[in-house]
Amino acid sequence: MSQPLLFSPITLRGLQLRNRVVVAPMHQYAAVQGFANDWHLMNAGRYGAGGAGLVMMESTKVERRGCGTVGDLGLWDDAFIPGLRRITDLVHGSGAAIGIQLGHSGRKARTGRPWEGGKPLTEDCGVSDWQDWELVAPSAIAPDAASPVPRALSTAEVGEVVEAFGRAAARADAAGFDTVEIHGAHGFLVHEFLSPQANQRTDQYGGSAANRRRFALEVAECVRANLPAHKPLFVRLSVDDDAGWSPDDSVVLSRELKACGVDVIDCSAGGMTARPVSSAPLGYGYQVPFARRIRAESGILSMAVGLIVHAEQAERILAEGGADLIAVGREMLYNPNWAMDAARKLGVDAGFTAIPPAAGWWLQKRAQAMPTLTTSTGLGPASSAT
Repeated sequence: MSQPLLFSPITLRGLQLRNRVVVAPMHQYAAVQGFANDWHLMNAGRYGAGGAGLVMMESTKVERRGCGTVGDLGLWDDAFIPGLRRITDLVHGSGAAIGIQLGHSGRKARTGRPWEGGKPLTEDCGVSDWQDWELVAPSAIAPDAASPVPRALSTAEVGEVVEAFGRAAARADAAGFDTVEIHGAHGFLVHEFLSPQANQRTDQYGGSAANRRRFALEVAECVRANLPAHKPLFVRLSVDDDAGWSPDDSVVLSRELKACGVDVIDCSAGGMTARPVSSAPLGYGYQVPFARRIRAESGILSMAVGLIVHAEQAERILAEGGADLIAVGREMLYNPNWAMDAARKLGVDAGFTAIPPAAGWWLQKRAQAMPTLTTSTGLGPASSAT
């Protein structure tokens, strides 16, 4: 049997990933005043030990006012570096690479955690630095009728936020991350600048489509300048937000981002409105067509995400040219060993060599003793669901 694409190495600049399985960035809402803790160490570590090629940590904010909730990770100060370095060291020790997503919540900041209602917070919520946690956006337009109106950033402040992204990227490098992803999706600040709905500025950052792309491009240029040349740069986009930003727009932006030194577009969707996702009908691999189009028309590597849950499904996406990398999110939460399980289902890594020997030795011994064993995750034929 030929080597499955999902478990073939891929080289991004100076970084070689052992396979194409990427753990998608997922907010944990568990930081304390921006600092990573044991939850983040455990959460990232289990994915590296489970065989993933790249573990992408959650959206980590480049300035205080960019935090979405009280539990957001921060990287606006050097004090955050040691806690993150502890995590990168652990993941590297498992044989995986690790990246971090850098973001700013913009007008979607200052909200409760999802399981606490996710609604806008008020000054009596007990946060000591409430005045520093200011709602800012491209324009003074609330995301919905139930949310407060943000303050529009001045032209000078826009440049300061760009620089904040760059400084955070330098700190990410110092913390040992192998790659950085800019969060330009899901209705947060970079996406807000792209959106004709959220961005009604009259300066060089608003109006025409080219002007609305300017902030995203300046952020990409600044982050690229603050990363070593051998470290790849990802950008996550809502390729279609079903609210005025279209796949056509994303193709144009992706070409420009590539010229800025971006290496991979992480293709998501939605987030500008309260509608569930985007124009893509919900189902297995529902956002893969976005990754396929970006890859084909922008000449840049793409990463597919969105209800990719089966090994055969992921392999087929790669084999059919739908993407270069596969991001798995909530399915990883359900089964942190998804990559190990997928390898077995696709007929590779019979010796469990892609996971640390402290676990792999035991699993190999069990497999030798009981070669026909079917585990709770199923070592039989992979599902044919697409």
